[in-house]
Amino acid sequence: MKLHPLVWPAKPVSIPFYSDLISAGFPSPAADYIDSGIDLVSHLIAHPSSTYVLRVAGDSMRDVGILDGSLLLVDFSIKAQHNDIVVANLAGEFTVKRLVTYPVAQLRAENPNYPAIPIYDADGLEIVGVVICVINTLHRNVRAG
Repeated sequence: MKLHPLVWPAKPVSIPFYSDLISAGFPSPAADYIDSGIDLVSHLIAHPSSTYVLRVAGDSMRDVGILDGSLLLVDFSIKAQHNDIVVANLAGEFTVKRLVTYPVAQLRAENPNYPAIPIYDADGLEIVGVVICVINTLHRNVRAG
């Protein structure tokens, strides 16, 4: 698989933005007005020229909300640190895992059905980017791309 940067829109796309918080517990009344618009690209992406979108295949990261079919925004300019979710090139294959640097350096799945990958065993390992956002589609009528 080859990775190619997206060409982000030259003109911001503004989506209506309600600044009132929405309750995930007990319902609360919501305001009936829009405060402003929000451009999701500029809101989510600090480094557009080094940010890529990747689609996930598999369920090894399901316990952190990265599901089969999820879209990942991956910033290739960020230096990965302990506990980051990263995209790694492992012997020519790309994978998404949690980077654990101590007490034992490993790439850890977030699903107990998958074993951790010790980094000392990982010949040809390259951490290529840090996941900055996960996009999951909840409604069946949303275009999956």
